[in-house]
Amino acid sequence: MILRHIFSPPNNTRLGNLCGPTDAHLRSIEAALEVRIAHRHEQFKVDGPKAKAQRAMEMLQALYEMAAKPIPDEVVQLMLAGDGAPEPGDGPSLSTRRADLKPRSVNQALYLDNIAQYDITIGIGPAGTGKTYLAVAAAVDALHRSAVQRIVLTRPAVEAGERLGFLPGDLNQKVDPYLRPLYDALYDLMGFEQVQKAFERQALEIAPLAFMRGRTLNNAFVILDEAQNTTPEQMKMFLTRVGFGTKAVITGDVSQIDLPKTQLSGLIDAERTLRRVEGIAITRLTSADIVRHPLVARIVDAYDAARAQEEIALALGSAPTLPVPEVAAPRTGLPKPRAQRSKTTV
Repeated sequence: MILRHIFSPPNNTRLGNLCGPTDAHLRSIEAALEVRIAHRHEQFKVDGPKAKAQRAMEMLQALYEMAAKPIPDEVVQLMLAGDGAPEPGDGPSLSTRRADLKPRSVNQALYLDNIAQYDITIGIGPAGTGKTYLAVAAAVDALHRSAVQRIVLTRPAVEAGERLGFLPGDLNQKVDPYLRPLYDALYDLMGFEQVQKAFERQALEIAPLAFMRGRTLNNAFVILDEAQNTTPEQMKMFLTRVGFGTKAVITGDVSQIDLPKTQLSGLIDAERTLRRVEGIAITRLTSADIVRHPLVARIVDAYDAARAQEEIALALGSAPTLPVPEVAAPRTGLPKPRAQRSKTTV
């Protein structure tokens, strides 16, 4: 299907911002929606399947309306990822440095509602669905409203399939690489200076999961990130740290477990064990909730499809086998005769 549209009144500034540098925005829409976009001045043509061509044209119109100033690439990516996203105003409002922070999908809005309503919330989903970012935003909002006295962020110090050896420095310098994603979210939502002040007055704490044993956390907002890398014993230890006036959020991606193959993930065990426990909410996010580059959603779907095929093959007893390396054939035949040494006489 071919759709044509003329933007009126024509405005070169808006048209330039709509297309982006070297038509980068148009190329992003083409790749995400599998359509072709051609334009000559204010005349645009979209060629592709009916539903996708219509959505592409709607996106072009929406971008043209906001094109009074340059449009960041992330705005285009979020619009492409926002199929089925709730209208502005849906979901709870959060008081952070990001005034435009809103859930980008129905599941994200449900996730924030569960955090607000329940004392313990488990968020499970692939990378890019905002599990950690939204949890940290809810924690910052609770701290600003004085609903809690401090924020405690923790995650297991498990290497992602690599052996980094002994890291130099003191304790903070050793664990900082594992906790860096939490710092990034805090700096974005609070600002560098506010984060430093919160550390100074002990309203903010970031620590590896191993340091949680034996503690009781009252009037706190506690987030356990990368929970798929906990063992069932560690997960039980963390859950039993919750005290009075405390909210706990557990996030993880069960498709990216870095534990040994024989070790059961504490997140999988907790989802199975706690699903019927009153007062605990479990939110499942999917690739449709990913708010990163559209390729991330396709990558997640491709890996999920491959894993599903492997499971089917295993169930049918026809699991794919690894190729056997070729081995050089042994040499056959009689050994070569040795040359006789000539005898010399004196």
